[in-house]
Amino acid sequence: MRANYLFTSESVSEGHPDKVADQISDAIVDLFLSKDPEARIACETLTTTDLVVLAGEIRCKGVYEYGREEWKDNDYWAPGAKEEIEQVVRATVKRIGYEQKGFHWETFEFINRLHGQSAEIAQGVDASDNKDEGAGDQGIMFGYATDETPGLMPATLYYSHKILERMAADRHSGKAPFLEPDAKSQVTLRYEGSLPVAATAIVVSTQHKRGYCLTGDHADPAKYAELEAYVKKVVSDVIPPVLLRETKYYINPTGAFEIGGPDGDAGLTGRKIIVDTYGGAAPHGGGAFSGKDPTKVDRSAAYITRYLAKNVVAAGLATRCTIQIAYAIGVSEPLSLYVDTHETGTVGDDKIEQAILGIAKLGGLTPRSIRTHLGLNKPIYQPSAAYGHFGRDADGDFFPWERLDLVDDLKAALA
Repeated sequence: MRANYLFTSESVSEGHPDKVADQISDAIVDLFLSKDPEARIACETLTTTDLVVLAGEIRCKGVYEYGREEWKDNDYWAPGAKEEIEQVVRATVKRIGYEQKGFHWETFEFINRLHGQSAEIAQGVDASDNKDEGAGDQGIMFGYATDETPGLMPATLYYSHKILERMAADRHSGKAPFLEPDAKSQVTLRYEGSLPVAATAIVVSTQHKRGYCLTGDHADPAKYAELEAYVKKVVSDVIPPVLLRETKYYINPTGAFEIGGPDGDAGLTGRKIIVDTYGGAAPHGGGAFSGKDPTKVDRSAAYITRYLAKNVVAAGLATRCTIQIAYAIGVSEPLSLYVDTHETGTVGDDKIEQAILGIAKLGGLTPRSIRTHLGLNKPIYQPSAAYGHFGRDADGDFFPWERLDLVDDLKAALA
């Protein structure tokens, strides 16, 4: 590891167009899982000016089924199902706070192109009398943990998320009425060894009400100074002062940000996979999470590898840990498990791999075992779709992949 270096991570707010799409997709996942814990969902969302489009495949008892007499042209919906889906989509956008010209929760055009799950995918994933349920797709997934922060997340990403979470809370409460939903943050930290010692640069770009800018027809330097002072106060509240001694700030560096959200840029599900995970501090398998039910190992296996890596670090077996797992579509057992403690481990990485595979209460690492152990067949996903899937729930009270209930098992296996 280099002795001294700079590292940067970014975050985006719940009002960023890609995150609007992620939250809508996960709202659909939660809707279907609330009706059928075994529902299959692959929901993609497009957001743009005055338009939301859903596309993908589902199978859900009581909502969308095939193999019935009423099913014709791949479009059998239970009565009221399409209306309920639209209600959930509009409620999601309303909660985020979009009531603007160009994108208003009540008036945007809505197009639903969800349809039944491919029978070929279903036959590879469904359990049968002679085989366990297979993975919903092939792929590689990574989990990561580091002792840089209390939530065992990279500090650059942790603080980037915290800045935007605080700004969103202030916007919703009315404490910062000049803010609009769309925003981005970026934190650069200087490291000495493995420890962050200073924030050298912080970038915050936030959509704002008319006038809180330095350029354009509505420019008002006094209002911009108010916004700038507010952002610096948020930063000083969420980042330890010892890290802010040499910080350079870039607050709305283009000068104005009145047009934002889907009206300013199109949004798509799954385009913020580094924001969702580890801010670039760890590898990524490439698969997004939002819009997918937990039979999709892009999601469930990424959660179990985070869970395992976090417990390895919390058990004191390493200060950093990366775990990779791989699957083939329709095959239940993983193809490989790989542990890398980046030369910080107190025991060999191969021994940690063996310990993980030997923990009885995990029940293995098949897709079914993962979902059973973590309790993933529940409508818990929409809250994960903004401000990161990891590190926000230190004890796993809501996100079960953040639990630390394997620490004693790992210690015992490696005693």
